[in-house]
Amino acid sequence: MNIFAGKRTKSAAFQLKPVAAGCAVFLSALTGTAGAQQAADAPVQSVVVSGIRSGIEAAISIKKNSTSIVEAVSAEDIGKLPDLSVAESLSRLPGVTAQRSRDSGKPADISVRGLSPSFNGSLLNGREQASTGNARAPEFDLFPAELISSAMVYKSPDATLVGQGLASTINLTTRQPLDFGSRVLAASARTERTGVNSGNPEGDGHRYSFSYVDQFANRTIGVALGVTKQKDVGGGQAKFEGGGTNIYDPKTAANPNGLNVVVPSGFKADTETTASDRTGVMATFQYRPSRDFKTMVDIFHSSGSHSLKKTGLEGSISGSWGGYDPVGKLINPTIANGVATSGTFTGFKGDVRNHMEAYDDKLNAIGWNTQWKTGEWTHIADLSHSKAHKDAVRYETTAGQAGNTPEAQVSNISWTGFNGTDLSSMHLTSNLDYSDRSKIFLTDTDGWGGGPNSPQAGYVAMPKVDDKVDSLRWSSKRNVEGWGPVAAVQFGANYTKRDKVRAGEEGRLVVKGGNGYATATVPGTEVGTAGTTGIPIVKFNPIGTLGSIYDMVQWIDSGVLAKDWSVSEKVSTLFAMGDLDGELGSIPYRGNFGTQFVHTSQHTTGNKVDLATCTGITAATCPFSKISDGTSYNDFLPSANVTFDLGNDQVVRLAAAKVLARANLDDMRASSAFGVSKNGAVQILTGSGGNAKLEPFRAKQLDLSYEKYFGKKGYFSGALFYKKLDTYILRVPRAFDFKDQVGPNTPLPQDGPYKNSTVGLLTTPENGDGGNIKGVEFAVNVPFSLLTSYLDGFGVMVNYSNTSSGVTLPASGFATKDVTPIKIPLPGLSKQVTNLRAYYENHGFQIAWAARKRSDFLGQISDYQDNSQLTFVRGDTIIDMQVSYEFQSGVMKGLSVFANANNWNNTPYREFNGVDRNAFVFKTTYGRTYQFGATYKF
Repeated sequence: MNIFAGKRTKSAAFQLKPVAAGCAVFLSALTGTAGAQQAADAPVQSVVVSGIRSGIEAAISIKKNSTSIVEAVSAEDIGKLPDLSVAESLSRLPGVTAQRSRDSGKPADISVRGLSPSFNGSLLNGREQASTGNARAPEFDLFPAELISSAMVYKSPDATLVGQGLASTINLTTRQPLDFGSRVLAASARTERTGVNSGNPEGDGHRYSFSYVDQFANRTIGVALGVTKQKDVGGGQAKFEGGGTNIYDPKTAANPNGLNVVVPSGFKADTETTASDRTGVMATFQYRPSRDFKTMVDIFHSSGSHSLKKTGLEGSISGSWGGYDPVGKLINPTIANGVATSGTFTGFKGDVRNHMEAYDDKLNAIGWNTQWKTGEWTHIADLSHSKAHKDAVRYETTAGQAGNTPEAQVSNISWTGFNGTDLSSMHLTSNLDYSDRSKIFLTDTDGWGGGPNSPQAGYVAMPKVDDKVDSLRWSSKRNVEGWGPVAAVQFGANYTKRDKVRAGEEGRLVVKGGNGYATATVPGTEVGTAGTTGIPIVKFNPIGTLGSIYDMVQWIDSGVLAKDWSVSEKVSTLFAMGDLDGELGSIPYRGNFGTQFVHTSQHTTGNKVDLATCTGITAATCPFSKISDGTSYNDFLPSANVTFDLGNDQVVRLAAAKVLARANLDDMRASSAFGVSKNGAVQILTGSGGNAKLEPFRAKQLDLSYEKYFGKKGYFSGALFYKKLDTYILRVPRAFDFKDQVGPNTPLPQDGPYKNSTVGLLTTPENGDGGNIKGVEFAVNVPFSLLTSYLDGFGVMVNYSNTSSGVTLPASGFATKDVTPIKIPLPGLSKQVTNLRAYYENHGFQIAWAARKRSDFLGQISDYQDNSQLTFVRGDTIIDMQVSYEFQSGVMKGLSVFANANNWNNTPYREFNGVDRNAFVFKTTYGRTYQFGATYKF
């Protein structure tokens, strides 16, 4: 029995109207099984999708008609999501938020219901994609918003959803040409200005896109093409990273007893600029000769380049950061409440940083989906291939005073405005002009390589990543009668094979043709600024200096070799599901229940260093061998979704499932490394590496949702959810005896309780006990015309989520090593997230004002060695504005012009030490971004 037959009939009758036609397009594209293309029972007569309200209504239709608990974003027009990036649009949904990129300040990583981005399953047209990073899915910024017709976030899965995640499954959908009633062409151009009001030089960029949709042969053949081209140079971003504090005892002849005061330890301040160039291409070809057969091929290509230039200054203020860095003395301090609020330290050996991180990447994906009917059965076959490649280079160069500069000639560093905790509030000056090329040279400034016999005037790394994902899927479905509430059954299988390799070489840079104290003139004449300090410094681009200024001494040791690995993963999934359609008493319900049986086989390789014979950092002095390991395991993943129709457009949804999220691929590598380090003040052997036998995160989840709809115009919803994390992957340090890997030349601790001991700590990802996560979500999405016709065109979208959880994580997982919290939130979790979007749309005008606010959270960043680290990120509020006008008639009909402003309130990005949320260890201001452009559709 079809309990929603009345509603569906009404919806079908409404298809001739533009808004409902748009809803039908997106509903046909997205509802049902991810990746299975729904059959169109009859050609759509006309599809005209435009405007804020049409996008909202299409998303509401998706949410209302889904059998799962979902959130959706639909394009307001062909090639036009409501925001300029997929990540921005997703971050406005209930229970969804974004972490800003450290590089650009733009939303990049998506967290759903308080879980880190790696807990999401990410799909394109229902298929897993290759990636160029350590995560399984590519970043959302890789997909141009103009080529995406809609995005759906599955908060509760069904049994046919393959590639699902533990937090959610996010499916991006490209457009399908036979869902459009006629030929459509659209072109747009946009220019932007970034870093406005940041206090640094501004950046600019431009973006062009073209879309073409057409149908041929009496609407049996459809073609959709889309191309985007983007190029931009980011504005300067002033960044500051504090090095903590020290307690100083300034004993003098006049003050023999000394006076312990808090002084700054050190700092790192950069001015960063980015540049990117990206091309995206999408093509879809459909063939539908009859109602019983259709086939489609979709192709996606994205390629581009990106660079991040860091120009800055770092150094120790009250201590020493290297063998050539003297420990200075505090002079002329101003002391208040035990804090040296101002003062000067002698012996400051500053390192001018001219670093460059750059990469070229490419992602190609192709999928072939065919659907046909034989008797009562509908069959779907899907074949896909995705391949990604990335070539990267990371230059780190140091400039300053040579290592043999007499201490009397080393500079001083002075500060004011220090409050004892927040180093970013200081104003710094030096008595040495770090922008003078006659005094500042490319050289081994601090002796970080170990001394004059192994100079290190910089470092270079050149990693490469290759990833390939191949999938084959088949399913069959039919309606049944006499099975009680079961209205249809389907079953199928999916096989996915993934191969990913990370390789490269790296080593220290040595100034050509000189001794260990050799220097070289800094190329060019550019002068930059060291981040928020305002200190002028020499500036140049180090790309191309290898071979001209520097030689590379390849570094081969356990730490470097541990970065190279390969992972081969085979996942076989069998699934079966029944569709529900019945009544509980007098209450109609619909939904599904089913299960997946998943078999996983993984094999990984890595490098193992024979430390018993490793006496140096070259291939000759540090022998190594390839090692491999792996495992296989099974998962049984039942799920159920039931939607009860309470009448008057009210529904209650209940969902339960067992879900999993696979580990990041670098955590599964077979390699490891160890050496002497300090655990606090104690010397001890410590090691780290991957775990080839690592299994997924696993959880059981329960969802309850109430939704009240106002026709197709708006809705109110409230939801409760609970996840019991059965397993959680932690990087756990554990006692380990390295005796089998230690040889006569292996350095051992030289003092303390572990002197000459082979017992130490080994940190690897481990499957441990999990925790729990629970929360509530509320959303209101209504046009004000529901209240009075005088407010026609006005509307508001508001959502709020409150999520809580806790899990014990070791301090070894943190970028800030001196912080040892006992209980911390799950990575990615903000306890409170609020989104607001107010809009007006009428007479061709579209105006929107949006704000998203999140509380403090534990973020994930990449450190200078490309390793993932945890850091506490201060909560913030971001305000965006949009305005556009579309000409309604005359020769300019089809033309719309628009202007956008992002981060209007210029909110800074700040990381803190986890104990004091006002003690910032990293801070940067991105400024506003303005975009201006036009779109023409014909």
